[in-house]
Amino acid sequence: MLCGDILYVQFQSNFYSQFFTFEQYKKLLGYLSLPPGLAFAVAGLGSGLTEAVVVNPFEVVKVTLQTNQNAFTEQPSSFVQAQQIIKTGGLGFQGLNKGLTATLGRHGVFNMVYFGFYFNVKNILPVNNDPNLEFLRKFGIGLVSGTIASIINIPFDVAKSRIQGPQPVPGEIKYRTCFKTMATVYKEEGFLALYKGLLPKIMRLGPGGAVMLLVYEYVYAWLQDTVNHK
Repeated sequence: MLCGDILYVQFQSNFYSQFFTFEQYKKLLGYLSLPPGLAFAVAGLGSGLTEAVVVNPFEVVKVTLQTNQNAFTEQPSSFVQAQQIIKTGGLGFQGLNKGLTATLGRHGVFNMVYFGFYFNVKNILPVNNDPNLEFLRKFGIGLVSGTIASIINIPFDVAKSRIQGPQPVPGEIKYRTCFKTMATVYKEEGFLALYKGLLPKIMRLGPGGAVMLLVYEYVYAWLQDTVNHK
């Protein structure tokens, strides 16, 4: 299992944990009689935190493989790399769960804004009777949702990359915790350094987020229709 394989496994884990847990948290919050608008955001936050716990070990292995400067033919498999990380750093915050707090922030904030904005705005804007226009309406809202969520959560993403990636001085750990890393980056490199990589992130998660929400919406509607007609 090389880097491409772990990316595929991570994508599947992201998709299933993100949308499945969102539905579960949404049902749970329904018993608390929260306002629908707030419930969507809180359910999104819960799904993001759960997703982060699931995917963080994959992130650590992926970043380690991607930053490995050895020749590609010398790179270990993902499984071997994970074993090496556990051997040297264990399962904790210096090993396979390095950068967990930053990952929690990245996924928690993203999903809170992503789901909260999408479902609240979707419920406000009028539905189109034309299926094509309705598709474009949902896609547009999903695109904006993914874009805004990316802008808000990218400082956590930058912190995660600094913590999980190679340290500036070999043998010395400069980036340890999420907020301390953000403060260090801000102090040494300026405010805009917290938004490095924003454009490619938006290009990936803007349209990608819209597509995932549409897949979720139409699959969910199909499943509901299938259950109702049994």
